[in-house]
Amino acid sequence: MKAGIVGLPNVGKSTLFNCLSNAKAQSANFPFCTIEPNIGVVNVPDSRIEKLEELVKPERVQMATVDIVDIAGLVKGASKGEGLGNQFLGNIRECNAIIHVLRCFDNDNIVHVDGNVNPIRDKETIDIELQLKDLENVEKRLEKVKRAAKTGNKEAIVEEVLLNRIRETLLQAKSVRTITPQNNDEEVLMEGFQLITAKPVLYVCNVDENSAVNGNKYVDQVRELVKDEDAEVIVLSVGAEADITELESYEERQVFLEDMGLQEPGASVLIRAAYKLLKQQTYFTAGVKEVRAWTINIGATAPQAAGVIHTDFEKGFIRAEVIAYEDYVHYGSEAKCKEAGKFKVEGKEYVVKDGDVMHFRFNV
Repeated sequence: MKAGIVGLPNVGKSTLFNCLSNAKAQSANFPFCTIEPNIGVVNVPDSRIEKLEELVKPERVQMATVDIVDIAGLVKGASKGEGLGNQFLGNIRECNAIIHVLRCFDNDNIVHVDGNVNPIRDKETIDIELQLKDLENVEKRLEKVKRAAKTGNKEAIVEEVLLNRIRETLLQAKSVRTITPQNNDEEVLMEGFQLITAKPVLYVCNVDENSAVNGNKYVDQVRELVKDEDAEVIVLSVGAEADITELESYEERQVFLEDMGLQEPGASVLIRAAYKLLKQQTYFTAGVKEVRAWTINIGATAPQAAGVIHTDFEKGFIRAEVIAYEDYVHYGSEAKCKEAGKFKVEGKEYVVKDGDVMHFRFNV
């Protein structure tokens, strides 16, 4: 599962990517400095794994990760191939969610591709390009489906109705994510279309250091604009975050954060939000060899969770032994949880809860 960072050129995408992944994508004050998408595998900050490490004292610890993709800046006309439009749009299509970076700071030394700072216009520029690309794809698909629908093909008729609804939405300059599928068939079809504006989105307002805690007038404009989108808005001073990553020690980083009035780096908040945006959650395995966070889809069953470790675990699943994270921490060990009756044995139907500490029994 990948989240792609998008935005206009020079809004801070590559600098943000560097903060998140410590992979040094080129960050320069000119458009199109990132031509190939850079992929960073980023640890998901989670205080729970630190607590489990403290209790279990394992040989090693493995955190959950999320893939972040740095995609070069889109410009007006990208849907028609302007700039490096086709390539960039293809890279976005391969991502599962979008992190949309908006410039919300004034700085005459950093060129704005459209001449002045206006996050509302910038957002609309990106939205329109993505909507136009989706519209082009929907209209191509409609041509084929109409022919099949005329022959009485029931699946084609259902698809044609949905595509027409999507087309009307896009023509109103609205994104596909604003459409709610009316039944399971439409949900499956929507998934199959892989439309760019159907992907969930998270807005990152890149502000100056002084606005990192409370935001500014630009952030207020963005919040007002997206209030009906069911999308999270995160305020981040990307420049300050870059400075934090350059500091050698944890203590130095904490002092810097305290001076800014922050409890933790904004990058940590963003990574957790991206993880949530991708509809991911975590379960843990805890033993003396390793304490590990495993990533699963929200709603995954015990056998599906076992399959993340190894496909044999899912094929030969017998049962899952489960302790809630809160119980594990409260009692301090697996043995004490058993004594207290907090050790559960679950079968194939069990839906894993975020934070479950699990052990699987299987036979292949």
